[in-house]
Amino acid sequence: MREQANLAVAMADVILFLTDVRQGVTAADREIALMLKKSGKPIVLVCNKADNFDKDKQEAYEFYNLGIGDPYPISAANAIGIGDVLDQIYESFPPKSEKEEETNITKVAVIRKTKCGKIILN
Repeated sequence: MREQANLAVAMADVILFLTDVRQGVTAADREIALMLKKSGKPIVLVCNKADNFDKDKQEAYEFYNLGIGDPYPISAANAIGIGDVLDQIYESFPPKSEKEEETNITKVAVIRKTKCGKIILN
C-alpha cells in the first residue's frame, strides 16, 4: 500500500490528505503527514466526519500539529465545508505556463486511512 501511495504522490499536482476528525490525530496520521511533507507537493488537509460542525470544527485544530497547513473540517455525508476544500484545491494547482498545452488531465492524489469517509470521492 505504501508503494501505491508513493506512486500516487509522485504523479499528483495536489494531494488531498483525508483524515477523521472524530479519531483525532493518530500515529498513522503523523507518519503519512511526514511522508507527504517530503514530497514538496501542495497538500490539502481534509478532516471528515465533522457532522456537528460547530463542535467538530474546534476538534480540527488538533490537526495543525501535523504541520501541513490548515485543516478543513467537512461533513461529506451532509455536504458541509466541501466548497472551502474545492476552493483550496483549485488555489493549490500550479500556475500554467504560456507554453504549456491545454489538457483536460487533472492529477490529484487522495491519501486516506480506511473508514475516514470515502463518500467524499462520489
